[in-house]
Amino acid sequence: MAGAVAVGAIMAVSALVKDVVVVVDGDRRPVRGFAGTVEEVLADAGVSLGFADVVRPAAQETVSDGVTIEVRRARPLTLTVDGRTSRHLVTATNVGEALAELDIAPAGGRLSAPPSDAVPLEGMELTVDTRRRVYVVAGSTRVASRTTARTVREVLRQKRVSLSPGSQVHPPLATFPKDGTVITVTPPRTIPIPPEVASLDWPALALCESGGDPLAYNPEGPYYGLYQFSVPMWRAVGGMGLPSAWPEDEQTYRAQLLYQHVDGHWKGQWPTCGPHPVSYT
Repeated sequence: MAGAVAVGAIMAVSALVKDVVVVVDGDRRPVRGFAGTVEEVLADAGVSLGFADVVRPAAQETVSDGVTIEVRRARPLTLTVDGRTSRHLVTATNVGEALAELDIAPAGGRLSAPPSDAVPLEGMELTVDTRRRVYVVAGSTRVASRTTARTVREVLRQKRVSLSPGSQVHPPLATFPKDGTVITVTPPRTIPIPPEVASLDWPALALCESGGDPLAYNPEGPYYGLYQFSVPMWRAVGGMGLPSAWPEDEQTYRAQLLYQHVDGHWKGQWPTCGPHPVSYT
């Protein structure tokens, strides 16, 4: 009689034992125990839940023998799509799944990481450049293109559009080309420089004005570049942007235009070095 009771007790205890499978981000582990809820099973398995982690069935659900519990951990993802940055929490374990989770399908686009790359628990940054239609108008050239380029400069490089010194580009070269952007390239209007002007000692003037530094900046004007142009004077001779943003030959060309513009009365334009006894006089 006592043996029968013992056997019955063992059978009753055995009926309470449950074999379940816990899957954490694809990693399967068997768990056996007496836990009654999903939360208790996870505690027995040493699995803690973080904010935004997804658990199926829900943590308070009762478990039965043979059930599979899936845990997908949340990961921070900093996503930049066509220049716009947003932050998300995803439970996907790779880049492709993360994009699908966010309902982003960059067909033919450019990704900063392959779709098969893992999204680590500590998170990652991901850049997506979709294919956009842009238009390039450069002189007699008219081109429509689908591109994943991140800047206007990159679009022009892809289409092999060369820029001569003084060319005007709109939008600016560093601009992100959105879908439908029209890029115009206007060649410079070149004014010839007479030999008697070109032969003056421009390096000496630059040395006096800026120490020969094309990036020189004087906040008192402010004045910029080799020849310490003010922005209004730079624009008066056809310059674009800041003088110091242009190469030395372009700065020299604009200085020579200024020299011609004032009919050689250059000392009024460069008052600091006007009276300086150097060889360009």
